[in-house]
Amino acid sequence: MSTLKELALIAGGELIGDARLDITGISEIQNGKQGTITFLGNPLYKKYLPETKASAVLTNDRALLADRNGIVVDNTQLALARLLEYFKPASTRISGIHSTAVIDPSAEIEPDVSIGPHVVIESGVQIGQNSTIEAQVVIGQNSRIGQDCLLYPQVVIYHHCEVGSRTIIHAGTVIGCDGFGFATVDDVHHKIPQNGQVIIGTDVELGANCTIDRGTIGNTTIGDGSKFDNLVHLAHNVKIGRGCLVAGEVGIAGSAVIGDFCVFAGHVGVAPHLTIGDRAVFAAKTGVTKSLPGGKIYAGMPVREIREQNKRDAVMTAVALLKRRMLKLEDKVTKLYQ
Repeated sequence: MSTLKELALIAGGELIGDARLDITGISEIQNGKQGTITFLGNPLYKKYLPETKASAVLTNDRALLADRNGIVVDNTQLALARLLEYFKPASTRISGIHSTAVIDPSAEIEPDVSIGPHVVIESGVQIGQNSTIEAQVVIGQNSRIGQDCLLYPQVVIYHHCEVGSRTIIHAGTVIGCDGFGFATVDDVHHKIPQNGQVIIGTDVELGANCTIDRGTIGNTTIGDGSKFDNLVHLAHNVKIGRGCLVAGEVGIAGSAVIGDFCVFAGHVGVAPHLTIGDRAVFAAKTGVTKSLPGGKIYAGMPVREIREQNKRDAVMTAVALLKRRMLKLEDKVTKLYQ
């Protein structure tokens, strides 16, 4: 339990109302609970504000509070993240190395590393200080894991891969599997060996069940600070820049080069050997079929700047309405001459 004043300091905002008000947690605005603080960042949820039972509101608009207790901030999402971290339930960190873990004697494991049940760590592996390796993780030969990393259960990291410090990898993700490479001769598909690596930077987060293929000759790379949702696939030799955000079910084909701070909404597909500039943004289900400059928002299949795509969508809607009107007119004319 904390006072509203203490939470305002944590959130970095302006306290409005009763500084000594006790707050026990955070609740959704539509399901607000007495004694909690709720948040209002999306205008769509403003309709729930008059009836919420929450004792305080976190918002970026002071006028919305009226006579309510609350905290006013510039960035609601950032402030909410700080409060969620503060109220985060305590989790019990694995302590030491579990007796069932299988660790090659040549592996170099720094102090304070925690290793869970049935983990397999092969020869030549290096794991940095204070990292946590949860149950049934497999780390292949000569791979390196940085400091303060967290690998959730059943993560698989193949041989000769590198994971930077403070990286989080969620359950079921596979790093360093073979890229999809075959040479077809006389209807026989001959496998092309995938001899490159996967190099992941620092402060990266990969969601559950992602697959990151190793390079064929060079490396597949993910830049510092990039964050992936669940079910993302990177093919061999893809280069992802710094600070990119990649939502669920995005697929990026081989040798594509993605600039810094790009954003990919859900189900975007990127064709192979393309180059995307810094800070490009792609709406959901966009099909990226050509190289594109950064600093713009794109949508559609094939891809276009979103304003152009919106115009085309509006035209198609108008055509559909016109077709319905024409059918009605034809029906009237037909009845007149019957």
